[in-house]
Amino acid sequence: MCGIVGVVDSRPESRVDPAVISRMLKSIVHRGPDESGTYDGGRVGLGTRRLKIIDLQGGRQPMSNEDNTVWVAFNGEIYNHAIRRQELGKTGHQFRTRCDTEVIVHEWEEHGEQCVDWLDGQFGFALWDSTSQTLMLARDRLGIKPLYYSWDGTRLVFSSEIKGLLASNMVTAEVDLQSLYHYIGYEFVPAPATMFRGIHKLPAGHCLTLRNGTLDVRPYWDVQFTPEELSEDECIRTVRDLLGRAVEQRLMSDVPLGVFLSGGLDSTAVLAFAREATDQVLPTFTIGYRDDTFSEWEHARRAAKYYGTDHHEILIDSISPQAIEDAVWHLDEPMTDLSSLPFQVLTRAAREHVTVCLSGEGGDEVFVGYDRFIASKVERRIYSWLPSLLRRHLIEPAVGWLPDQPQKKGAVNLLKRFVEGAALPLEGGHMRWQYFSTAAQDARLFTDTFLNHIQHDPFEPVRRYAQAAGPIDRLSRECYVDLRLTMPDSVLMKVDKMSMANSLEVRVPFLDHRLVEFAARIPSDTRFPGFRTKAIYRKAMQGVLPEFILQRGKQGYSLPLKTWLRGELHDYMVTLLNNSPLLQEHMQLPYVNTLIDEHQRRIKNHNHVLWALINLSLWHRRYIEGQEAPAI
Repeated sequence: MCGIVGVVDSRPESRVDPAVISRMLKSIVHRGPDESGTYDGGRVGLGTRRLKIIDLQGGRQPMSNEDNTVWVAFNGEIYNHAIRRQELGKTGHQFRTRCDTEVIVHEWEEHGEQCVDWLDGQFGFALWDSTSQTLMLARDRLGIKPLYYSWDGTRLVFSSEIKGLLASNMVTAEVDLQSLYHYIGYEFVPAPATMFRGIHKLPAGHCLTLRNGTLDVRPYWDVQFTPEELSEDECIRTVRDLLGRAVEQRLMSDVPLGVFLSGGLDSTAVLAFAREATDQVLPTFTIGYRDDTFSEWEHARRAAKYYGTDHHEILIDSISPQAIEDAVWHLDEPMTDLSSLPFQVLTRAAREHVTVCLSGEGGDEVFVGYDRFIASKVERRIYSWLPSLLRRHLIEPAVGWLPDQPQKKGAVNLLKRFVEGAALPLEGGHMRWQYFSTAAQDARLFTDTFLNHIQHDPFEPVRRYAQAAGPIDRLSRECYVDLRLTMPDSVLMKVDKMSMANSLEVRVPFLDHRLVEFAARIPSDTRFPGFRTKAIYRKAMQGVLPEFILQRGKQGYSLPLKTWLRGELHDYMVTLLNNSPLLQEHMQLPYVNTLIDEHQRRIKNHNHVLWALINLSLWHRRYIEGQEAPAI
């Protein structure tokens, strides 16, 4: 696993200063502390920071073909590299290492831009062909690894992290106001935009080519939801087989490897298949809190004991302001998934023992695991049939007055969230229950000047992906939106940035593209019959997982933030938000303080919007104002 950077100037007489590449690499040293490498091609400069995983001695990057006409800077893993090496060798390609990176240059020689079709893995890479004067960037099918770029019509700057672009001094750090608007609702910035004006994410499953001064971005893969007449037995056998193979494939490593274990369905399944594929005692890692409603200690302990692992528990007592600021720095742009901070703590602890960890991310998106799928079906089949006057004038006000409960979920909290989401515009689909703003809040939160400069279309990203899904049934469309919108821009961004902050590689077997493609072929009434999430997946895991795991509901990594904002983080929040130049310019501070007061007095739970504003203010201070985090 690595971090990559690069600059390509389309003017033939230009030359990239090697000092620029060195500066960019220094900003992402955490992604690859083991080794650094550069390629100076005149008007092209490439750089890598390497975390050694495969071929520890021979995998130095950037790496070239036999005659040094094709160069690649690579971040990720190619799981089928051994098979592809054999096939490419039959057609005369010469290999100098056993590193997976080297396969990419020969796939390019053999297949050109279609080389990505032959790669099975997680990756973000840059390839330069000096013969055809072509630069190609590519990001893996599901967006497991990130890749950012900025193009001014003449010069392309790219990196695994935004801070790499900014370190070039060729890209200006400015706030993108439309992204700011979307961020408050979604709690992340939908691709291809970022919170920085002029900096873009390369979307998942896309490649970018620069040739003769022309930039082209195109998709090379997409998931097609085309339900087939599959028997339940066939679905069960295939899911079990594909997931087992995906896990076994991801055990490929020349360094110590472990498993994140929450004791939930997904992480325990990964552990179960990993134990089947190896005789080694695997290290497992879990986190917990003193508040039992946020912890999964007991479930993880039972699973660890059942599979005989070397189990490690990490207690999170509280989160310091310094830890929050450190996370904001590593995330590059504000993204407020409440599991980000605990995941950073978890990866830091795991890195003391291993260099690679397997994780259960993706299982909820692939196999319909989120509560928002249940909420969508309840709203469609039951709630929407109630008279509008009853919903608007009785149920919504009555539920709104219910006091927030301190535990993570609970009947009252779930009811409040359901009614709040159901009141949002229908075009938001199931994402209404993952959207944390309203038109009324926008009008009170943002200044009139700000609102006059943006498009007031909160669900434009959802609608864009829903349309791209094509004419498919509702559940399939919802799954498509999850896979293409929320997963790469939120879940996987968190996983990559928080793990690589600690130089730890995370692998996600549930996002094996063959497993994803097969799941998309399973009929919706088999994937999600009634109101039980992960129905077919649970059946597939019978005989693989013990019963005490199969009966568990979803919990996930999170933290008791709403309690901390009323306690140890309250004064920090008040000072930060009231002194933020960004909030002073674009938001109405009296309303921000009203949100703080209502949250403090438990009138309403505003932890989502307040946490979003905290992260936004810290991001602006560090990246736009250029201030270092103060000593705590």
